[in-house]
Amino acid sequence: MATTQSAPRARPTDSISYSDLYRRWEHGNWSAMDLDFTQDAIDWQEKFTPFEREAALFNYALFFWGEDAVADNLSPYIDAAPLEEQKYFLTTQQVDEARHAVFFTRFMHEALGIGKGDVASGLQEIRPLLSWGFNQVFDRLDRMADELRADRSIPNLCRAVTLYHLVIEATMAQPGQHMITSYLEERDVMPGFRAGMEKVSADELRHIGFGVKLLADLTPGNEEARVAVAEMLRECVPWLGNVFRPPGWDERYLTTFGWSFDKIGEESVLSLETKLRSAGLAFETLPGPEIVPLDLPPVERSRLGMKLAKAGIMGPGGQEPDRDPETMATLFDVIRRGLGPDHGLRGPATIEWDFTDADPWHVRIEGPTATAVSGRAPHADLRLKVAYRDWVDVIGGRADARRLLLTRRMRPSGSLRLLARMPRIFPR
Repeated sequence: MATTQSAPRARPTDSISYSDLYRRWEHGNWSAMDLDFTQDAIDWQEKFTPFEREAALFNYALFFWGEDAVADNLSPYIDAAPLEEQKYFLTTQQVDEARHAVFFTRFMHEALGIGKGDVASGLQEIRPLLSWGFNQVFDRLDRMADELRADRSIPNLCRAVTLYHLVIEATMAQPGQHMITSYLEERDVMPGFRAGMEKVSADELRHIGFGVKLLADLTPGNEEARVAVAEMLRECVPWLGNVFRPPGWDERYLTTFGWSFDKIGEESVLSLETKLRSAGLAFETLPGPEIVPLDLPPVERSRLGMKLAKAGIMGPGGQEPDRDPETMATLFDVIRRGLGPDHGLRGPATIEWDFTDADPWHVRIEGPTATAVSGRAPHADLRLKVAYRDWVDVIGGRADARRLLLTRRMRPSGSLRLLARMPRIFPR
């Protein structure tokens, strides 16, 4: 009896080709030099309050710096792309990014009075406005470009595309573009900037589509590539709560334009999740420990990242981290969620953090699950004597646990075998 095979499941990316994306670029071509910012300069002074100008400049600075940075770092992506059609499209994207940088250079100087009309002076003037999280992401982009020049493999290209197209363009830039264009349209102000931002948004949508399609084409059946995607996300996600970090965490930088931390955060979370799912890389299918808490709704995931940032856990450091019960519960929930699925423990194990400057906590590991509990453990297989602030620096990526051991700032007792397994038990 003959059997029929079911047709392969269609993917969202199957309906577009690299040639389609190139054609859209030709049809959507525009000139950054033809925009007129005369009315924009008038609106900036007459229709924005001093605080609104301060808040808007903070957001525009992130875009200005970002457009220049991505234009500078795209060439190794072109070299690493395996198909000529992919290389051709990436070449158009580099042209787009250079045009965006020219657009922002002109707008910032002619309408806002920033810089002397050249790119370097404009960037120098807005440099102090960039947030720590923003700098972390773009410093990583610089390093990623160098890594891709040295290693053009498919997994490394997938790692790079995840950072560029999904984290920077889909998660950071796209929600910011929506915010800017929405209030410019509602107020009917700055027509030159508004027209340019509409063109930039259309370009970025095409870029994101390319990145999603490339990942959808390159990752099926390639576990090393899927691991690379997961590793890049695991590295970048902790920085995202610090990207839109206005001075003093003043939410008026958003609410003055009708937005909020929740609104832009939720849109960022949903954007990343949607693009990953379209690429066949849904969070829950990626290898390794949990990247984001999928049992939380998107707005709660956004709030979690911001809470960790405000508490001094994720971020630049230099502040005394919050150690109230709610913050510590949040921290240890993050720790227990980081349990590696391949931890290799043959039986239950309990690890206790005996803080010298805060209340103790312990984590009980049983098979694939971990439970975090406040207080001392009835029996701890491994006990870590360490300052809470030092351990927070480890979680925030500002300190190395091995160095704490070598300098005796962390003193273990109990199972040294369990201590040796810690990087495998909690791999992130």
